[in-house]
Amino acid sequence: MSQELSPNALAFIALTNEYCHAIETAEPQEAYQVDSNLPFIHQMLKLLPRIYIVASDLYDGKGDSADEFIESSLDENTYDQVRQNLSQVMGDDDTYLETNLADMQYSDTPVSATVSECLADLYQEFFNLVHAVQDIPTELQVTLIDACMYNFREYWGQTLCNVLRAMHTIYHEFIH
Repeated sequence: MSQELSPNALAFIALTNEYCHAIETAEPQEAYQVDSNLPFIHQMLKLLPRIYIVASDLYDGKGDSADEFIESSLDENTYDQVRQNLSQVMGDDDTYLETNLADMQYSDTPVSATVSECLADLYQEFFNLVHAVQDIPTELQVTLIDACMYNFREYWGQTLCNVLRAMHTIYHEFIH
């Protein structure tokens, strides 16, 4: 019996592909200005919640083991280039205080994170998925989406929420 991808699974693949394209085409301004990153941030504020919602709908709680994994097709140099480009796009707004880390409760000093690294981490997860599901049988696509949902629960779901909070703050500080 052949499996089919659910409409949500197809939507998830499409959204992660759209995210990868947005990250790949993000361009820093020649001379960074305080609000030069707002169009990019606005784009992320529209896309990230949609990814989270579809992933939440896909996650069925059954993928509690990491039996399958998505092989990395993104090399370290490309990851670093993406992260550095995003750092330039974000400029002075790249660093934010992270209050949702376990390290924070034991720290005497604030723990900071960067939007660029969070977005690059998400890019790595989504890039690997999008490239892995191309030209493989549907049964394997379903397995890889299940692996991505395991990673959603264990890692990237929290990363997405953290960076979304930071970008929300940056965006709304400048438009109001």
